[in-house]
Amino acid sequence: MFFILSKTMSYLTQPLVIVCLLLVASVVIKNTRWKKWLFHSGLGLLLFFSNDFIANEMITWWEVKPTPFTAIRKQYDYGILLTGVTKSEMEPKDRVYFSRGADRVTHSMQLYKLGIIKKILVSGGSGRLITIKEREADEVAKALLLMGVPQIDIEIENQSKNTRESAIAVKKILNGKILPENCLLITSGYHLRRSAACFRKVGLPMDLFATDFLSHKRTYTLDVLIIPKVDGLNTWSALIKEWVGFTAYWISGYV
Repeated sequence: MFFILSKTMSYLTQPLVIVCLLLVASVVIKNTRWKKWLFHSGLGLLLFFSNDFIANEMITWWEVKPTPFTAIRKQYDYGILLTGVTKSEMEPKDRVYFSRGADRVTHSMQLYKLGIIKKILVSGGSGRLITIKEREADEVAKALLLMGVPQIDIEIENQSKNTRESAIAVKKILNGKILPENCLLITSGYHLRRSAACFRKVGLPMDLFATDFLSHKRTYTLDVLIIPKVDGLNTWSALIKEWVGFTAYWISGYV
């Protein structure tokens, strides 16, 4: 039930959904005063959420900052790679399709090649409401094998549906074998706060490695300050999804 409710809320709180609901309501409602208010609210929110400068300032504040490879002074037994980066519905099924978060995989690969992590534990099943056969961890593991990581250095957890379940499943795998301080948690910068809190809650405080950044260098050009951009909407979508998720996890006692 929690999984369904959290997914539903994450959809309903998306900026574009809110804007569309307001604009549709402005057409349907007959009251002139409300019609104008709904239309102006929808248009105003669209301009706000599509402003790249505002979106970038907010995501820069929220994201966990990147760690230079040269600043890492220890070797970890495991890199815990959280999924959410493949497009399992794509065909043909003879290859792996990556979405925006592919940095999670490529940077994990770089950490492995540099000897910073000895093994990669890929965690994540299907985050869809309707179960599908393909599991993300399996897809990512295939990609890692193609990149040259030996099978012996890849471990898979492919049953979890969300970050909370990943934390619990990873704890079961590591329990009695590997200490959490010898693991490095790897995920997107905007997702790392919630992930770290989930893992700490189940007794797995880990060092963090952020990837897949949505933020960019602050600029004051006209296209950033004034012109509406789809990138702004996408950034706010990711940010609000994390805020809703963090709040739901906090209410449920998961963080």
